[in-house]
Amino acid sequence: MVAPRTSSHSSESVEWIICLDKRPAERSGEDVDIILARLKNVKAFERFPPSLLQQICLCGFYECLEKGITLYRQGDIGTSWYAVLSGSLDVKVSETSSYQDAVTICTLGSGTAFGESILDNTPRHATIVTGEFSELLRIEQREFRSLWEKYHQCMAGLLAPPYGVMETGCSGDSMPDKENISNNSFVSVSKHQNKVPSEKILRAGKILRNAILSGAPHMIRDRKYHLKTYRQCCVGTELVDWQMQQSSCIHSRIQAVGSWQVLLEEGVLNHVDQELSFQDKYLFYRFLDDEQEDAHPPGEAERKESQEELQDTLLLLSQIGPDAHMRMILRKHPSERTADDLEIIYEELLHIKALSHLSTTVKRELAGVLIFESHAKAGTVLFNQGEEGTSWYIILKGSVNVVIYGKGVVCTLHEGDDFGKLALVNDAPRAASIVLREDNCHFLTVDKEDFNRILRDVEANTVRLKEHGQDVLVLEKSLGSSRTSSHGASSSHYKYKVMSGTPEKILEHLLEMMRLDSPFTESDSALDDFVLTHCVFIPNSQLCPALMAHYHAEALQGSEQEKRDYTLNNKRRVIRLVMQWAAVHGDHLQEEDSSVAFLEEFVTAVSNDVKAVPALRDQLAELQRSLEGNTDDARVSKKKHKVLLRQFSMGDEKLQKRQPIKSKDEILLKVYCCDHTYTTIRVPVGASVREAVGAVADKLGSAEDLLLVSLGSSGEKVIFKPNDVSVFSTLTINGRLFACRRDQLDSLTPLPEQEGSSTGPLASFELMSSKDVAYHMTSYDWELFHCVHELELLYHTFGRQTLKKTTVNLDLFLRRFNEIQFWVITEMCLCSQLSKRVQLLKKFIKIAAHCKEYRNLNAFFAVVMGLSNPAVCRLSQTWEKLPSKFKRFYGEFENLMDPSRNHKAYRLTVAKLEPPIIPFMPLLIKDMTFTHEGNRTFIDYLVNFEKMRMIANTLKIVRYCRSHAFSPDSTQAIKNHPEVRTYVRQFKVIDNQRTLSQLSHGLEPRRS
Repeated sequence: MVAPRTSSHSSESVEWIICLDKRPAERSGEDVDIILARLKNVKAFERFPPSLLQQICLCGFYECLEKGITLYRQGDIGTSWYAVLSGSLDVKVSETSSYQDAVTICTLGSGTAFGESILDNTPRHATIVTGEFSELLRIEQREFRSLWEKYHQCMAGLLAPPYGVMETGCSGDSMPDKENISNNSFVSVSKHQNKVPSEKILRAGKILRNAILSGAPHMIRDRKYHLKTYRQCCVGTELVDWQMQQSSCIHSRIQAVGSWQVLLEEGVLNHVDQELSFQDKYLFYRFLDDEQEDAHPPGEAERKESQEELQDTLLLLSQIGPDAHMRMILRKHPSERTADDLEIIYEELLHIKALSHLSTTVKRELAGVLIFESHAKAGTVLFNQGEEGTSWYIILKGSVNVVIYGKGVVCTLHEGDDFGKLALVNDAPRAASIVLREDNCHFLTVDKEDFNRILRDVEANTVRLKEHGQDVLVLEKSLGSSRTSSHGASSSHYKYKVMSGTPEKILEHLLEMMRLDSPFTESDSALDDFVLTHCVFIPNSQLCPALMAHYHAEALQGSEQEKRDYTLNNKRRVIRLVMQWAAVHGDHLQEEDSSVAFLEEFVTAVSNDVKAVPALRDQLAELQRSLEGNTDDARVSKKKHKVLLRQFSMGDEKLQKRQPIKSKDEILLKVYCCDHTYTTIRVPVGASVREAVGAVADKLGSAEDLLLVSLGSSGEKVIFKPNDVSVFSTLTINGRLFACRRDQLDSLTPLPEQEGSSTGPLASFELMSSKDVAYHMTSYDWELFHCVHELELLYHTFGRQTLKKTTVNLDLFLRRFNEIQFWVITEMCLCSQLSKRVQLLKKFIKIAAHCKEYRNLNAFFAVVMGLSNPAVCRLSQTWEKLPSKFKRFYGEFENLMDPSRNHKAYRLTVAKLEPPIIPFMPLLIKDMTFTHEGNRTFIDYLVNFEKMRMIANTLKIVRYCRSHAFSPDSTQAIKNHPEVRTYVRQFKVIDNQRTLSQLSHGLEPRRS
């Protein structure tokens, strides 16, 4: 077995890997719970029942493979089945069974599964090679066959034919007949009277109808229009109004439209003329029950039942409504899509894996031509091998099998994957057949003509600047806003957007295009993007000389007046850029002597020029004011550094107002030895591991080669590399640093103090007001968030080792999220009395509600995720006694946390909030990572500035959230509550999932 690469994992992920590395016979109930908590999030297993998942937890094995590893070759006899947990693997097929001529057919991403040929011992159909570092769950042949015999109905949807559910068998050379697919792709749903609604949606429609008849019976009545009477109808706008009044989980009229569209698609609600789209207009709709002549009003029992179930029903519809609304928009003919429709489609495309590398312009073009296509039955053939390519497909929902004649199913593609593009690009026949592997699959398609037109348009609107035969700047031409001439006629002008280029040419172009007559960020968003991201492609050591050279540049031709004008405007542009650069980088510039020296030299140069160019005088004064803080602070910081006592996460210093930590600040830190003795070292926060180990060796008087190791409370170890920097802030909540020889690694054990709290909730906490706790949590979290420099997200994404930067403040803020999460779990698992535990559960739900009210979404998510941890959510006796009102609140919170459609519910909520906001930071990190991994930083040796623009947009979200200062709630601030303030800044937590799981089982043993 390949050993887990622990340095790439958090303590939580290491914990479940350790459990999977045990022999199956040695795995305890707690081990299974820990593994189960991880596997619940694996897409391949999302439809599996708990009993099947538990069996997988007992027999699965963890494997991690570096890039370029061949898992097995075409023709091998298989021994295991695999599910991809992270990373990607290339599927290669050879016509001659020779590995040298193998062609990559597709890529298997996270959430896919493969290897089911072990069921009948047929040879492997393809060679599988890792495309990047990948984590897999492996199940051996005997155990997989046993699971298949017992759970084949559940697993059939996960496996490729002939094991999966298909109308017609498909293996070898035999292919099912291609079904007739309507040429009118825009009408992919039959008239609803022929559709059988699902039981769940049928029930939802009945609840809504009964609730309306109980509370607003006038909404359902006979209506007349153009001399025609329509029986028992509702009006679209009235339905939307009513739902907005009834539900707190509906945040916009568009969201309400999506909820009613769900009922319309299922035939539970129908338009009187059988239109397929629900509209927020004066249009008539009728519930399915009212289609009958003898429809009766609800009785007393039905009225009461509908009131009890109404909120749960509205919550259900709000969760599945966005997808229905998206399908409704995509079913429109492209010419009928509104600007709002196109914006909604575009936002959806931003988060589709297959499109992540495309430019913003191409995505917007696609939003106008994408067609929705759905197919109901597994076994449907989308196209056959050898046919002419007519469309490019992107999977929205479901999965397909890739079938090659003579080889059968070679791989499976899932949601977010695409296929069919190569045949369009190369104008070649289809290389494989595509067959639906499950019912009800949804696709986005792009017609060949539209596909080629978009490619042509992109190239036609691309302007390339060349030097010595090589591209040095690539611009995209687009139509700008119209201008009205003096004759009253309207004429258009073009805008040019930087797509890629050399760092020097990008800088030169952006300076030339800078407008001096408007605020910086309004007219020069591209320059703002450059300032935010330049350290990725041109560090300060290269940027500063380039700026100085631009400042001193002079015109080579023109009249004397033209030369003077050029010189003046050029200097003004550079001064403006330098001020913005200094303002964005702030304290970070103080840590670079060369940057401070440049600023001083630049101010001197401008001062000298004022004598000859008096027009620069105003800008000089502004420049001096904006830079004096940087240069003065830099001089002070050379003389004196702050000393941070003990761990970042411990000690009385947490009671003081938090200040940003700089890489040159010094820290006093305990480093432990194998026997739990320790030495205290004093090093800069940004010190490398090599420097820290040197300091430890000097203190111990040791000449041996020592390793610096992070040891978590559950015993998981992370061995740091010599070039790693600022590792102190990456410790887990109860983690400690150890120094030891390599042969002593196995003897490292956690300190007793790492176990965390051992007593139940403090009596004082039980007496604290939930609102007071949430307020002081928000106050402290705002201090931590305010210390995070927006550029730290950039350093975190691109690698602080690579950029030679620290992310200490961001690390501490992210650790605060984990701290709150484990605080909730710890308090719940240490509360031994059932009645008190129910009260505690209510209190945490109220704290979450108040955090949301204070716009502290980071803490809100942490509390709710703590309550959804397996150690807490398994406490069924506790949850059963929770009042229904609190269950409804918690259900709404879970809806807000719903990760579907890239956390759409959360993003809609945040879009309506005004700053100050403490955002859900892990999601911003995820967005940054998605952009970074889905787009190359350099294209043909040119900086991919489109990627920099997307990265900068995420950084600007942090800037927007902090654009207003946190103003304390006056009533809460007056109360002060020093004991609450102290408590929320010094949570005592258990961060060992195994210990928490054991405590949970002790409170409420597993029911037989």
